Amino acid sequence: MTGPDRADGLSAYIAVTAAYWAFMLTDGALRMLVLLHFHTLGFSPIQLAYLFVLYEIAGIVTNLSAGWIAARFGLTATLYAGLALQVAALVALSRLDPGWGLAVSVAFVMAVQGASGVAKDLSKMSSKSAVKLLAPAEAGGLFRWVAALTGSKNAVKGVGFLLGAALLGAMGFVGSVLAMAGVLAAVLVAVFLAMPPGLPQGRKGVKFTEVFSKSANVNWLAAARVFLFGARDVWFVVGIPVYFYAVLSDGTTEGNRATFFLIGTFMAVWIILYGAVQASAPRLLRAASRPHAELVRAARGWALALLAVLGLLAAAAALAQGPAPWLTVTLVAGLLLFGAIFAVNSALHSYLILAFTRAERVTMDVGFYYMANAAGRLLGTLLSGLTFQFGGLVLCLATAAAMVGLSALAAARLGAQDGAAHAA
Repeated sequence: MTGPDRADGLSAYIAVTAAYWAFMLTDGALRMLVLLHFHTLGFSPIQLAYLFVLYEIAGIVTNLSAGWIAARFGLTATLYAGLALQVAALVALSRLDPGWGLAVSVAFVMAVQGASGVAKDLSKMSSKSAVKLLAPAEAGGLFRWVAALTGSKNAVKGVGFLLGAALLGAMGFVGSVLAMAGVLAAVLVAVFLAMPPGLPQGRKGVKFTEVFSKSANVNWLAAARVFLFGARDVWFVVGIPVYFYAVLSDGTTEGNRATFFLIGTFMAVWIILYGAVQASAPRLLRAASRPHAELVRAARGWALALLAVLGLLAAAAALAQGPAPWLTVTLVAGLLLFGAIFAVNSALHSYLILAFTRAERVTMDVGFYYMANAAGRLLGTLLSGLTFQFGGLVLCLATAAAMVGLSALAAARLGAQDGAAHAA
């Protein structure tokens, strides 16, 4: 698999990044639209979590198969397929009939969210794998490029959260998803026409069994990723949005619209902050001047810092024993701090998976790694509804803290023996 020259490589990186930005804008908006729309229809926390379950299950399957598909048919094929499938999912969601029964509505939205999950992970795997092949090798170029792509993507997704909440209030559910489908379809056509040569076109004879990594570092990093993202989604998917809705809404139509905007604003600010810190992670960690082995060891320390924040937030929620103004302020400040530290953890992981893999199997190792990422989100999504339903915010945050602790234990098992991959 030969790499592109520098000019084509930069052009391909820009095109891949633009496509990924457009996708993540609609992904963030869609999540907020679904969550807030169905909460106002009376869905319980567990039922809200169910809406996202197939989305995460699809991610597990998709990432494993997408790595093989990209190795076999090329990265541009999986990127275009992801964008096209998201357009189809948005159009399908607009066909939801308010007259359907609860069970039918849940099943339909779960199926469409599953398709959206496939679309997201096709796009993500393609974009992240491209960085390994396109990034310059000198002066920490790999860390800088992957941090820039991932950080900017998360900032765009944060804008999507705000966009989704604003669209729901202004255009309603159906109008919002159709508008997003139209914009994304236009982006897909533009990227298809503008994509320069430079990305690998695939190779014949790739076996599906090759997607399972034999590298201990890749496997331990995948385990750390499962629990890191599980810890985030335990509170992020259902718990905190529903808690804020209970605190802020007065039950009127105008009050609901204002509450949608406030919740969407918080989620957007959280994701934008997360993306900004993630993009700055190479500078914060002094990655250009630090040995690879030091960056490997840093993964555990940053996970332990995250554990301390969640432990304090869980203790505050237990002390409050229910909604309270001081608790809401503490949660906002604490979760923003969580977001900043989480961003460094995530950026380190995203760099390490590309450092540990080899160019000839990058799509398969990245697919395997993001399969673990999807497994963590699935676990966190399920636990978000369950813990909030049965134990409220205290159990939600305590469960997140336990999962971060497990992530730190997995990160402690990482070694620097794959440093040759880093230099490649």
